[in-house]
Amino acid sequence: MLFDATLRWLDLAGIAVFAASGALVASRKQMDVVGFVVIACITGIGGGTLRDLLLGRTPVFWLRAPELLGVAAAVAVLVFVAAHRVENRFRALLWADAVGLSLYAVLGAEIALMAGADPWAAVLLGVMTASFGGILRDVICNEVPLLLRREIYLTAAALGAATFVALRLEGVWREPAFVAGALACFLLRAASLLRGWSLPGYKPRPGRDHTS
Repeated sequence: MLFDATLRWLDLAGIAVFAASGALVASRKQMDVVGFVVIACITGIGGGTLRDLLLGRTPVFWLRAPELLGVAAAVAVLVFVAAHRVENRFRALLWADAVGLSLYAVLGAEIALMAGADPWAAVLLGVMTASFGGILRDVICNEVPLLLRREIYLTAAALGAATFVALRLEGVWREPAFVAGALACFLLRAASLLRGWSLPGYKPRPGRDHTS
């Protein structure tokens, strides 16, 4: 019961940090306060909305808990007022996004498992929950989505979701499994930010000449 309450607060925290990352993008684009709220809400609820629709969980989560939109809007207004105090907004965006990525990768995977999804599908839905809102944010704001850059992003979300699902299948309690999954995702993402880690890119090779 205590952990359920904790998960509720973590859900709010995930919405808040994703909303903050969306509002920081809005600040870089010099939007008005309405633009801040719209981008923050889209970033905060986009991934969970896609997850619920794919799982057939209707109405989607934010229609059953409208206070979540209130949290996202409040964060957007706060960032609108205080964004100028953040010297490097892009770095702040990356770290806010990393926290949201870690929380939502595991939360999405758990919700999928509770809805009866297969383990592989739970991992995939965890990744979608963690990343889709950011994709919408970047596309709408004409930014290159983080997942299309060479740095490690979706891989970190997949690691976190897979760690959680694997531990749950082994009978590990929800609390340590959740912490382990979120920590695995965050540490890998943080290492990629601090050390510049990335997956190897495609290297073109000379084509072969084929004789008829």
